[in-house]
Amino acid sequence: MLRQVARACKEFGLLADGDRVAVALSGGKDSTSLLDLLLRYRERAGFSYELVAIHVVGTAAGFPDLTDMLSPWLEGLGVDYRFVPLKLPPDELLPLDCFRCSWNRRKALFLAADALGCNKLAFGHHADDVAVTTLMNLLFTGRLETLEPKVPFFGGRITVIRPLIYIPAKDLAAYARAQNFPIVPPCPYRADDNRQRVEEFLRSFGGRQQAMIRANLWRAATRDKNRESGDEPI
Repeated sequence: MLRQVARACKEFGLLADGDRVAVALSGGKDSTSLLDLLLRYRERAGFSYELVAIHVVGTAAGFPDLTDMLSPWLEGLGVDYRFVPLKLPPDELLPLDCFRCSWNRRKALFLAADALGCNKLAFGHHADDVAVTTLMNLLFTGRLETLEPKVPFFGGRITVIRPLIYIPAKDLAAYARAQNFPIVPPCPYRADDNRQRVEEFLRSFGGRQQAMIRANLWRAATRDKNRESGDEPI
């Protein structure tokens, strides 16, 4: 998996010497694996970057408080970390749907990352997330768009990076179990129905077919983007 992290980082220029990287730590298998792998990759990358884990405490929206669970693990890693509260607008309706939950959490992450002097914000989106997002965009918006591995925001002040884009979800789950990462409770609210259907559709295929579908969706979405930008001849 470190080879796949290295591949993504080198192919898309995700990390550079002197970067200060905020790692979005939900507490799930993807974000805990992301933090662990970025710590390991730093040992062999050939350059130095700082890491700070940021966990958004969602008690204001009815989510469980995970600070007591995550603190010992983070201290054991020896990584800098911050717990920041989820601040909701006064007119925000509860319970939050997936879109509003994600929007509010990302706002908290961007604000915290900026306050901590971070120029990169790393998310734990993996190969299956990329495939599902691509297929959902095609089915429900008619656009062949995917999750980008590197996206600058606010004039380049903070850049979102996704170092796990080449790693399947099942590999991250196995890694988290093998490393005995904290096991957080599942989200208490119902997930987006359409996204669940697409995820189940992709899981209905065999392992090799899933890998082929992920690769084809990525190839199609990135080829389409390159053609629009003029990077590839039509």
